[in-house]
Amino acid sequence: MSNIYELALKKHEEWKGKLSIELKAKLEDKDDLAIAYTPGVAEPCRKIAENKDNAYKYTWKGNTVAVISDGTAVLGLGDIGPEASLPVMEGKCVLFKKFGQVNAVPLVLDTKDPKEIINIVKAVAPTYGGINLEDISSPRCVQIERTLIEELDIPVFHDDQHGTAIVVTAALINALKIVNKRAEDITAVVSGTGAAGFSIIKMIEQLGVKNIYAFNRSGVLNKKHSQEYNFVKKEIAEITNLNEEDITLEEAMKKADLFIGVSGPKVLNKEMVSSMKKDSIVFAMANPEPEIGYEDAVEAGARVVGTGRSDFPNQINNVLAFPGLFKGALRAKAKKITEEMKMAAAVGIAKLVSKDELNEEYIIPSAFDDRVADIVADEVEKKAKELGITRE
Repeated sequence: MSNIYELALKKHEEWKGKLSIELKAKLEDKDDLAIAYTPGVAEPCRKIAENKDNAYKYTWKGNTVAVISDGTAVLGLGDIGPEASLPVMEGKCVLFKKFGQVNAVPLVLDTKDPKEIINIVKAVAPTYGGINLEDISSPRCVQIERTLIEELDIPVFHDDQHGTAIVVTAALINALKIVNKRAEDITAVVSGTGAAGFSIIKMIEQLGVKNIYAFNRSGVLNKKHSQEYNFVKKEIAEITNLNEEDITLEEAMKKADLFIGVSGPKVLNKEMVSSMKKDSIVFAMANPEPEIGYEDAVEAGARVVGTGRSDFPNQINNVLAFPGLFKGALRAKAKKITEEMKMAAAVGIAKLVSKDELNEEYIIPSAFDDRVADIVADEVEKKAKELGITRE
């Protein structure tokens, strides 16, 4: 692993940024300049002044998103500040372009004040067709996203929450086929009640999973103790642990058909996985070290295992979701991204694994499957138009 870090540092110094701006307009003589800039540029300006939606027709707005962070929750590094988060935001932009053919621009903010972040994003929003919020700590990220969704007329999406949830849901749809269980009949244990855990719980509930236990470092969330929680944990407590049990993780695992981890390393041991119900599913996604190793989970009896890592089967990777999601939303000229659009993305990802291909080690397509972004975009665009939230 140290060699990877050394090589990455060397390449970043060499690249001096993973992105560059390329010209579409030909600029070889004064006539070209007159068309691309003054005086010709005045005409698209006039058309946009008549109707601001013409910006989608005459500028890059229709296929460009801003990737915005305050650097407070970067990978596993925590609050490292905006400058230190910039390599990650550049990387995210590269993924948008590579996998979704969507232009993306990194924008890091030197403030942690949610109100100030909201105001800055609103101020720059006319430039972009969508906003991808990234690596902003919870619960602030939820507050920021909700406010921006309410106050802007372009898609706003916090990928750390919803990208993970979409891909987990896609993986679960297919894993349930293998174990021949229905979502409404299973019991789920979720470790991690931050932004990702919150969104995962909401999406799997939407899929049909009703019996969910949510755990963090303090133990199981319980509505009886909701006065101690921030607003995100209060909302989780409302839809989990329906019998208000004071239960340990070890006890909950004995009831579980499904474990989802978005927490930290070594939360589980083999005995806990072995205690799960027959044909169990384990998605241990902490990075770089999961809640339990892939091989340990399989040896302990889990039927289907997924992690966030690329060196084991069933990598649950956000890159399967966000490029196609934005591609479809931008293509539809959607005003927002809804829960229905997220579920459409999950269903699109899941159906790329055919009945004949589906097995314990292949429940979800590869991040390098060229079909993914297009099928997700198609499903999201179709759903946005069905919902009537587009500009057309």
